[in-house]
Amino acid sequence: MRVGVHLYRFDSVEPGALRQELADATRAAEDSGVAWVSVMDHYFQMIAAGFPADDPMLEAYTTLGYLAGVTSEVQLGVLVTGVTYRHPGLLAKIHATLDVLSGGRATLGIGAAWYEEEHRAMGVPYPPLSERFERLEETLQICRQMWDPADDGPYDGTHYQLAQTLCSPQPLTRPEILIGGSGERKTLRLVAQYGDACNLFTSTPDEVAHKLDVLRGHCADVGRDPAEIRVTMLSRGERLLAGDVDGFVEEMRAYDALGVESVILTPADTSLTAWVKDAVAPAVPRLAELGS
Repeated sequence: MRVGVHLYRFDSVEPGALRQELADATRAAEDSGVAWVSVMDHYFQMIAAGFPADDPMLEAYTTLGYLAGVTSEVQLGVLVTGVTYRHPGLLAKIHATLDVLSGGRATLGIGAAWYEEEHRAMGVPYPPLSERFERLEETLQICRQMWDPADDGPYDGTHYQLAQTLCSPQPLTRPEILIGGSGERKTLRLVAQYGDACNLFTSTPDEVAHKLDVLRGHCADVGRDPAEIRVTMLSRGERLLAGDVDGFVEEMRAYDALGVESVILTPADTSLTAWVKDAVAPAVPRLAELGS
């Protein structure tokens, strides 16, 4: 099992020190063997998670561009871009650029969006859920077309119309498409049809097993081999924060047996660099041994 880190708290240092803190944390992650670094794509910090809306929040793709320059190996992405935040043609262009400048390390993490308050505050349209899913599917189609060097023709959808899907330079490697969420009727169907990876929340092994059974059913419906889809999950890693690496490895063993390829850890209320070095790094080699 591989390990990722999800950097979504930027309140451990003053803004003037944040640039160095992010560089130190991501370099420490890479040096420890962490395979994935992601940031959160929100305009405001998440009220729903108990944070004040005015806590620091960085723009996601500016941040990833910076992280691409201070790392050389880790995969870089967002968990996850709300489909409403950027026009899909622009989103595809952003990811192609990130992939080129990172040396082929970009992942498109995307979902249907949920944070209504920040949309209203910033004047960004927030359509009903059904329409957001329609837009999500069209965005996935547009990204795949724009990253196909053999097809720069038009795209004519219900919500988006592009006269030309030219993307130059093309990404070095077509960015992995990671679809976030575990909704059984729509989200996991889109994973089966368009996704290279999915991201689930840690719950229980039984619940994750059920979600993966649903995903396999959707794969059968669309003629897709579920083994082609990388399964990731988020975890707070509470045992790691308590220094119990053995306990965390045993907790992850059941998910590894289900086929979860990566666990993506979220930070504690401390320095990002200290969290990576003290809590995350000791678990990386231990989790790599699972299944061996």
